[in-house]
Amino acid sequence: MDLLDRSYPSRRAELKRSILRAALDCFNTQGIEATTIEMIRLACDTSVGAIYHHFTNKEGLVAALFFAAMEDQSALRLEYLEAAQTARDGVNALVFSYIDWVANQPDWARYQFSARAVVANGPHKEELRERNRVRNQQLQQYFAQLGVGEGMAGLPPELVPSLIIGSSESYCRAWLSGRVQQNPTAYRELLADAAWRSLGAG
Repeated sequence: MDLLDRSYPSRRAELKRSILRAALDCFNTQGIEATTIEMIRLACDTSVGAIYHHFTNKEGLVAALFFAAMEDQSALRLEYLEAAQTARDGVNALVFSYIDWVANQPDWARYQFSARAVVANGPHKEELRERNRVRNQQLQQYFAQLGVGEGMAGLPPELVPSLIIGSSESYCRAWLSGRVQQNPTAYRELLADAAWRSLGAG
């Protein structure tokens, strides 16, 4: 089951999935700004009316794809976190789930990076802000349960996710752009160890 099948699982959503797959390909190959609704219509062989019916406009398509990727990534993160028993396990879970998702979904990860600023500055910015608020709150609750932050004097809670994921995100961006060749999964343990030490924990 691919990402869109997980996000829109019903048979009635088949046209929606087809439009989104075409849009993802167009956005990644042509760029978000250069892609038009007509390009997407031709790619999925449907009508402009059908696209507007499901997504209202191009910005709606951009946001729907971005939120689908965001939710899929969050689901994998939750799966890894639920198996964590210690603070170190929790840090590993965040790093491993992030890297594994990017390595398994490179087209989606590439899109996510390119679309983030577009969504953050577009008509769906409030929805993105609320989704981020809920996600960060969930993470902070997990951190508290696992003891992440305890004994790490001076670390603001909102900074912890960036410290944990920052290096992994930087390397994944380089890999997705072709600046480095080694798959990021080869460095999971090294990056997780760096994240742990960045918290002043080891």
